[in-house]
Parts: sequence; C-alpha cells; structure tokens
Amino acid sequence: MRDAIWQTQWLGNSLAAWLAAAVGVAVAYGLIRLLVQLAATRLLAIAEHRPGRYTAVAAAVVQATRHGLLLLLALAVAASFLQLPARVDALLPRLIALLVGLQVAFWLSRLVSAALDPVAQPGAGARAHNAVIFGLLSWMGQLVVWVVLLLAILSNAGVNVNTFVASLGVGGIAVALAAQNVLGDLFASVSIGLDKPFVVGDYIAFDGNSGTVQRVGIKSTRIAALSGEEIAVSNTQLLGQRIHNYARMRERRIAFGFRVATDTPRDKVERIVSGVRELLSNDARVRLDRGHMTGFGEWSLDFEFVYYMLDPGFAVYRDTQQDINLGIMALLEELQVPLAIPARVVREAAAPAPGARPATPQASA
Repeated sequence: MRDAIWQTQWLGNSLAAWLAAAVGVAVAYGLIRLLVQLAATRLLAIAEHRPGRYTAVAAAVVQATRHGLLLLLALAVAASFLQLPARVDALLPRLIALLVGLQVAFWLSRLVSAALDPVAQPGAGARAHNAVIFGLLSWMGQLVVWVVLLLAILSNAGVNVNTFVASLGVGGIAVALAAQNVLGDLFASVSIGLDKPFVVGDYIAFDGNSGTVQRVGIKSTRIAALSGEEIAVSNTQLLGQRIHNYARMRERRIAFGFRVATDTPRDKVERIVSGVRELLSNDARVRLDRGHMTGFGEWSLDFEFVYYMLDPGFAVYRDTQQDINLGIMALLEELQVPLAIPARVVREAAAPAPGARPATPQASA
C-alpha cells in the first residue's frame, strides 16, 4: 500500500520524484541564500573596519542578489530532472538561461554603479567633483549591460539579432532627430562634468536667479534658492547664460564712500583720510587697497575707500562693513565733522538804504 502511494503518478512523475524535487529546491535555495547573507555580512564588516574601495564594491555586488530569481532558478533546475511534456522540457533551458542572465545583469549593473560612484567610495576625494561624469558613465554602463542581456535573450529565443541591431540603428536615428532637446541637455551635462563651471554645493547666480547647486542631472540642474524653493533649469539653457560662481571667490573687493560737509577744514580732511586708512589697516579681516578724498561735490566733500575681504563670505562682509561704518562715525564725532546733507544755500541781495537812488545802467557807445 505504501509503495503504491509513493509510485502514484502525477503529470508523468511519481510522488517520490515530486517530493525529491521539492526537497532539492528547498535545500538549494536555503543554502545559496545563507551563503549570500554570510558573504554580504562578512564583506560589510571588513569594509567597516578596514575601509577600501574594492571591499565596498564587492559588498554592493553581493547585496544585488535577487532571492526571488534564485528561487525561480532552483525550481527550474529541479524541474529539469522531472519527466515533463516535451514542450516544457524545450522551454526549461531557455528559462534557466534567462534567470541566470537576469541575475548576472543585476550583479554587473550594481558593479558598474558602485565602481563609478564618486561619493560613496571611501577615499574618493577629488572624484566627487566629477559626480556628473561618473553618474553619466554609470548610467551608460548599466544601459550597455541591459542591452547586451536583451540581445542575448533574443538570440537565445531564435531572433535574428543582426537584423534587430540594424533596425535599432535606423530607429535610433529617428529617435535622435525627435529628441534633439534631450540630447542637447545630455551633452550639456557632459560639458558641465568636464569643464566644471560649478559643482554640487557651489553657490551660483544666473539670469537674476541664485542659489546652491543641489544636483546636476542628465537633463536638468536643481538649485536650492535662498527663498526656499527649488529651481530646475535645463543644462543647455544654464550653460547658455553667464554664471557667477561665488564659491570660488577667494577675496571680495569692496568699494564704499561717504560725504562730509563742504566747510570741513583741510586739516580735518587729512585726519579723516588717515584715520579711516588706519581703521582698515588694523582690521585683520580686510586688506586695504586705497583710500582718498576723491573730489568736491555740489554740496559735499567726497571720500572713497577700497579694501578686500580675506574671507569672501557675505555674512562676514556685512559684519565687517558694519564695524567699519561705526568706526567712521566715531571718528567723525571725535573730529566734530558732520556727514553732508543735501542742501541749497540761497543768498539775498542787501536792501537799498532809505532815500537812495537806484543805480541806473549806463549806455555804452
């Protein structure tokens, strides 16, 4: 009776054969999943204690293992040992090749992205400044991996790959003509990565807008404005404008001036010039360039001073200029010299004495 149960046929296979296949699937899948988890844990531990590029890449590749694909692969391999209809037996090798190809493509795709990640890799250093180029190369590398996988699948399915590739070439020309703007932004992204007019984190200004660069993508650049919103501008449009990159400013040149009353004595004017020069020279945050009384205005004596901020930060400049202004006010108060206020002086002619004859103009011959 027991032998009869084990020999019961279902879809051309005995119950014992089905159970053996199920046990084989469970054992193979569990063993492979355990090995993958152990490898990933070990590599992550090594990368944490001894940071290194290759260890981190290997850990990322192992973590790209798709357990669902492994389970399907184990089922397909186990099914190949059973007696199945001829049509199913003919499809199993192709299914196994497809599953293996998908898993290999996931591994290669993660390998490309991890190897070309300029920020995540330990010791990347200056590579982070080429984030656009490395991101573009990563995208292109992953595209090549999946295109090759697609061609391999089609070839395994009996499709003439040569004809398919030729049709892709013709279709590619049509797509390129229809997507000129997208390709223009793509090449502009490459130009940004190679020429590096700015990188992520730089504060730039263009066309009346300004903000910090957050991300440089394949089509557009994202900028966080001072007012809080995000500005998205196409790479082609951005490169077609004049860009001011304040992050690369080493010194900030400041020119400022003020005016005093026109009746200020000469000796006090000289003391104003020397006093402001001394004030700027004694400030460790600035480097004095020049300072002079520049001329006579309609209602004032004009002064101009120029200095360079050694720290180009805008907030530091504002604090420094405020201190300089307060110092100038203290100097003028000490000299008792008022700042000039626009005014017009009107002088009236003296009134004639009582009984005096007004002068008569004399005719000239």
